[in-house]
Amino acid sequence: MDAFNNLIVAMDDLVWGLPLIILIFGCGLWLTIRTFGVQFFHLGKALKYMVKNETDGVGEVSSFAALCTALSATIGTGNIVGVATAICAGGPGALFWMEIAAILGMATKYAEGFLAIRYRTMENGRAKGGPFYYIERGMGASWGWLAKLFAVFTILAGLMGIGTITQINGITSAAQTFFDPDKTNVVFTMGGVDITMTTVVVGLLVTAATALVVIGGIKRIAHVAEIVVPFMAVIYFALGLLIIACNISSIPDAFYQIVVGAFSPEAVGGGAIGATISIAMQKGVGRGIFSNEAGLGSAAIAAAAAQTKDPVRQGLVTMTGTFLDTIVICTITGLSIVMTGAWLPENGVEGAAVTMLAFERALPFSGTVSSFLLMACLVFFAFTTILGWDFYAERAMRYLVGDNEKVIKAFHVIYVAAVFVGPYLTVAVVWNMASVFNGLMAFPNLIALFALSGVIGKETVAYFKDKK
Repeated sequence: MDAFNNLIVAMDDLVWGLPLIILIFGCGLWLTIRTFGVQFFHLGKALKYMVKNETDGVGEVSSFAALCTALSATIGTGNIVGVATAICAGGPGALFWMEIAAILGMATKYAEGFLAIRYRTMENGRAKGGPFYYIERGMGASWGWLAKLFAVFTILAGLMGIGTITQINGITSAAQTFFDPDKTNVVFTMGGVDITMTTVVVGLLVTAATALVVIGGIKRIAHVAEIVVPFMAVIYFALGLLIIACNISSIPDAFYQIVVGAFSPEAVGGGAIGATISIAMQKGVGRGIFSNEAGLGSAAIAAAAAQTKDPVRQGLVTMTGTFLDTIVICTITGLSIVMTGAWLPENGVEGAAVTMLAFERALPFSGTVSSFLLMACLVFFAFTTILGWDFYAERAMRYLVGDNEKVIKAFHVIYVAAVFVGPYLTVAVVWNMASVFNGLMAFPNLIALFALSGVIGKETVAYFKDKK
């Protein structure tokens, strides 16, 4: 098992090395220039379009429902567990790089939403769009191999990474920490890890709920997402504001640790975490992309289903996903962890337990109430992520095999099975596997974004010129 863990860590370090980080930053910066800072000058318009659906658009679901589907896939354990693991590994400075990547990533996300509508087609009432199609149709049929490669990576990410294992693992870990922190009800031991009754029961319940929803396709997933995502996001945001209000005197020091830690991790960690600038950057960017998915191309799959006729408008709506996911929710999580010192090694906690400890220390409630509120947020966020990624991976499968319903049904069975086994894998292995598959998805998509940046820039400038 140790050999496998070491292999996954080595792959993660290779995939998320300096080349990919430069590519992600470079793509975001280049698209920011080509769109004349769309994320800075048109965020207000984007937030307005987010809640104002088009009445005459063509698609499968409303623009808001498509955004909620994308948010259901992005707002998950990455916002709660991912931020914690990034800060624990790279120090508070990891949050700084996460935010920088998100600011540039908003332009990337805009481009993905734009291209999703620009190159999609409608066939038998189903929208066919996303990176598979804008690679093939935008770059030319000779690039079909790159589109297929992206589809394969998307399926692997859904089945073995961000879509299933990390989410269910985060859910059961949070439930375990809350209901049975001392592991008094051990059912069996796997790989040296004690599996409790809480993990087994919660895992089975989430698996059953997943099976009931995913068979309904995009419309059922979107319906659930429209209800759950806004509700839970508002609750989490309210908790964040309460944390900041109750710990306002700690904010300046937290910002100091974040900024200084980005360029000198040892200055705030005292050498205890062994972090360097490269580790802070790698973990911050890697976990940030895991959370908001800017550059992965996944949100474009949901955006393609939106009832709209305007690529620029949908690009703006899609862009708000990164703003809400990272600039708002991840910042709340990160500040809570840094202000309370929950990330420090001497606490002896990891994963969801880090954020739980931060909330217990920061909220003006009892530790039990604070832990329960965070656990509830994590459970619902992670569950909707499981649903959203089932949709992404299914569309990738349809791109490869067509509308072969037998294959699609078999895929859903395998997807549910992946959710079932997720709770029994260790935290470190789970997150490193997810990180690897995320990085592999990014390469084909970023190539396409660079190649089609001329179309994005030209039509974006023309749109806002006409609006004036």
